[in-house]
Amino acid sequence: MGKVYDGIGEKLAAWIEQQHLFFVATAPLAEDGHVNISPKGDLRWLRILGPREVAYLDFVGSGAETIAHARENGRIVVMFCAFEGPPRIVRLHGRASVVLPGDARFDRLRARFDPADDALRSVIRIEVERIADSCGYGVPLMRFDGKRSQYDAWLDKKVREGGLEDYVAEKNAESIDGLPAI
Repeated sequence: MGKVYDGIGEKLAAWIEQQHLFFVATAPLAEDGHVNISPKGDLRWLRILGPREVAYLDFVGSGAETIAHARENGRIVVMFCAFEGPPRIVRLHGRASVVLPGDARFDRLRARFDPADDALRSVIRIEVERIADSCGYGVPLMRFDGKRSQYDAWLDKKVREGGLEDYVAEKNAESIDGLPAI
């Protein structure tokens, strides 16, 4: 059934890179804090940097839970599910750090990715501590029809109208639990 890996090898990296979607889960330290899980729908924005290191580009969104939780405690899990082909789930458990523009590491990490649009707010770098897969028998078969266009249209409008910075200040300054984010 499940297997724990020493690192992300070529075969596992190739499987990860074939997926269309990944999920990121984090939680605050507070017992009554909100656990968060976010879908990330474009594998162009995830890079395997080494056998125990990954990073992904973090874009402006409706909240900033991942950033707030990573800054508070670093705990994170990235999950990939096979929606096509043989069933499989892979989880990368680790410690996340938030690399913001202006940080000496930002440009070096950013250079590992294709050019991104105006909404890039950080790079989330993860030191992977545990790599494991499981059967994925409960994950349904689903067909990938393509990327949705709404985010790009929303972003284009915010940039044209000059409202992106105000949006970030209002929606991304802190988590729903009041932890500092951007």
